[in-house]
Amino acid sequence: MPDAPLQVCVSGALGAVGRALVRGIDADPAYRLHSAVARREAGRDIGEVVLGRAVGVPVEPDLGRALDRGPDVLIDYTHPAVVRGHVELALQRSIPVVIGTTGLTDTDFEHIDAAARAAGVGAATGNFSVTAALMQHLARFAARHVPDWEIVEHGSATKPDAPSGTARELAELLARERAGPRTPDVAEPVGPPEARGAAIGGARVHSVRLHGSGPAVEVVFGLPGERLVIRHDELGDPSIFVYGSLLAARRVCERPGLVRGLDSLLYGD
Repeated sequence: MPDAPLQVCVSGALGAVGRALVRGIDADPAYRLHSAVARREAGRDIGEVVLGRAVGVPVEPDLGRALDRGPDVLIDYTHPAVVRGHVELALQRSIPVVIGTTGLTDTDFEHIDAAARAAGVGAATGNFSVTAALMQHLARFAARHVPDWEIVEHGSATKPDAPSGTARELAELLARERAGPRTPDVAEPVGPPEARGAAIGGARVHSVRLHGSGPAVEVVFGLPGERLVIRHDELGDPSIFVYGSLLAARRVCERPGLVRGLDSLLYGD
């Protein structure tokens, strides 16, 4: 007999990515929407709001109550201020979780990994776009051969986290790949030290926040006489995160602990 559809709880179901996930789950028989959590439209059928037809799943504002009904996995696309609490609610109930929300740090991920292992379930975090995962994968390879790099990321003027979760995670992951010592910084730079960006993972990360800016991350590798630029741009289509999020949802049900980066699920560590 075929496997039963994976029962998915979507938190942030009325956000841009949440709506795309609802559509993606509805279109794929391997998945079924278990619950839809959002602050708006409580009580309305999520299908009527997103798909134009009822699917029998009401929007509900209480994530804990949705998780109490036992979905197979939680996918969270909400806000940095609440995501840690959402992850804890899921892991306390031994429910695997896919974290699409940005803004968490290495320390957060250490706690999540420990809690997931204690619960015997999986968790995954990262940018779940396939081409963003490919950018990360190629950058990790390059960092094994070139010891010096800086990261520049772009976002809208209203984006709250700086640097973005994608840029922070990239900086932290690349630090683990560096094979040799990086070139030391200038001992006493002239001008405001902030101009050199934030130091994350032993490298400089620069955040651009402007109206008219779309999400983008680039990592610039440099050697004497040459440089390599690897860049990823998001072009305003939230559906780019659906395939990776659903792939991660299935994988976190198979392995305990935290996996960082869709590239680890696609290509291996």
